[in-house]
Amino acid sequence: MKRLMPLSLALCALALCGLTAPRPARADPPMVESVHAQRSGETWRFDVTLAHPDSGWDHYADGWRVLDMAGNELGLRVLAHPHVAEQPFTRSLGGVAIPEGTPQVQIQTRCLVDGWSDHTTVVPLP
Repeated sequence: MKRLMPLSLALCALALCGLTAPRPARADPPMVESVHAQRSGETWRFDVTLAHPDSGWDHYADGWRVLDMAGNELGLRVLAHPHVAEQPFTRSLGGVAIPEGTPQVQIQTRCLVDGWSDHTTVVPLP
């Protein structure tokens, strides 16, 4: 005859399984759909179009930044609110100082929940 586990012991075992089970991968990071880079005098302007499954104030794409190829931050664009009904969306950042002769930069996105994406998008400068 098979013995049944008491309910409290079964719940503890289930909770322990949840703690030791492999964690799911991070949610989809904000994805760069397109980038337009334009020199404006001594600085640059970037128009970046992002797509992200924003769900509201608790989970949304909250920024992107321009990096040199060594990973140094050259400019940061903070996104102050979710874009649930506006996907994809474009936001701009001007006044980015880039050393003369730099052939390309990177765009890295950030999500309020998951932080900075591991992926960057390389952008050749015209």
